[in-house]
Amino acid sequence: MAMTPSNMMALGTRAPEFRLLDAVSGNLVELSDVRGQLATLVMFICNHCPYVKHIEVGLEQLGADYQSEEVGIVAISSNDVIAYPQDGPEEMKHFVAENHFNFPYLFDDTQEVAKAYDAACTPDFFLFDSDLHCVYRGRFDGARPKSTEPVTGVDIRKAIDATINRCSVEGEQIPSVGCNIKWRG
Repeated sequence: MAMTPSNMMALGTRAPEFRLLDAVSGNLVELSDVRGQLATLVMFICNHCPYVKHIEVGLEQLGADYQSEEVGIVAISSNDVIAYPQDGPEEMKHFVAENHFNFPYLFDDTQEVAKAYDAACTPDFFLFDSDLHCVYRGRFDGARPKSTEPVTGVDIRKAIDATINRCSVEGEQIPSVGCNIKWRG
């Protein structure tokens, strides 16, 4: 597992549009379908990454704690499923069921959405305000596989709380780290 940092999209960047397959429902889902009234969190994850697996309970809790019309949450898998079939839509559906995610988990078959967001690793987090401008990009928290740091989601939670309270996200935004997105070719 090669540790890859996120690219850190420029703050203020407008959220790129998407229309992707929801692995669970089989429906096409657009950014407007998952947009929250005050904040929208776009996460790039995958099924097999040890960094994602390390925080999967935290992701479930995050979804449960912020389930509202104010906050929209979506996860996207962009890995090459030819080389990594365990990250394909059928396995994504099982991953959602196992982890009790209450947010859509979308499949970026062309990898164009990951490129539009300049996503680099799994997990990679992008938080947007009510106007869909980037206010946070960075890590979930400081927990990593084989570390003693507990999984709390403190960094992303502080950013979401500030955004829904219409405040600026304060403090240093530390890049996420994880497995690199598995690009085709």
